[in-house]
Amino acid sequence: MKVVEPKSFTFEGGNRAVLLLHGFTGNTADVRMLGRYLQSKGYTSHSPLYKGHGKPPERFIESTPQDWWKNVIDGYNFLRDSGYKKVAAAGISLGGVFSLKLALELPLVGIVPMCAPMGLQNKNILRNMVLSYSREYKKHERKNDEQIEQELNIIERNSLEMIQLLQKLVADVRENLKHITVPTFVVQGRHDKVINLDSPEIIYHTVKTENKKLNWYEQSGHIITLEEERNQVEEDVCKFLDTLSWEEENKLDDGVSSEKAPQIWW
Repeated sequence: MKVVEPKSFTFEGGNRAVLLLHGFTGNTADVRMLGRYLQSKGYTSHSPLYKGHGKPPERFIESTPQDWWKNVIDGYNFLRDSGYKKVAAAGISLGGVFSLKLALELPLVGIVPMCAPMGLQNKNILRNMVLSYSREYKKHERKNDEQIEQELNIIERNSLEMIQLLQKLVADVRENLKHITVPTFVVQGRHDKVINLDSPEIIYHTVKTENKKLNWYEQSGHIITLEEERNQVEEDVCKFLDTLSWEEENKLDDGVSSEKAPQIWW
């Protein structure tokens, strides 16, 4: 069976732009429904697909966090080159880490890290995510169990460097949280089995902005944008975005203006 590979998407909805970032071993489907919701509320969103994601596992593990970061930067530049003077970023899991990293390196009007890890529940989480991704991909290719297990053994060995680089990226972002000064809305599922649940508190208490909020969602797990409380998450994210300082005429070639919203919304 041929596996249908995911793609980047752009949903045009208005002259406020949001960069939506998916998770490790995930794809743009992680944030597609959020993008559609924001489009219905007058926001344009763009979500880049990271290199290797949605590809055969052997190609996936050849990609690196540096490759994925380049995809994030390219996504940001796509919105800026499209004429948006100000951009917000919202990301799930690794995408949340990237939203924090973006706030350290490039101008943003605000960020929404969702279930963003500053640590993991156990040391095998990333390994298990790679193996789960690989197993499901190979099942869709209709390979038999014996062949799958043989190929997974090779993938596990060859993914060690990628995992180490990813761990370093997360540690570097955590070390620099104190330099983040943009408005920040931290979103976290109470039943997240992937990340250390100290992570959202670490982000919330370390970023240096008065305009910050941490919301816990009591019925949700890790990919909170796809779970039963997703509608509330979408509404809360949009409410946060509505209050950011977009200023009038965010899009260079658009004559539509919007009033400057208050800084604090909670």
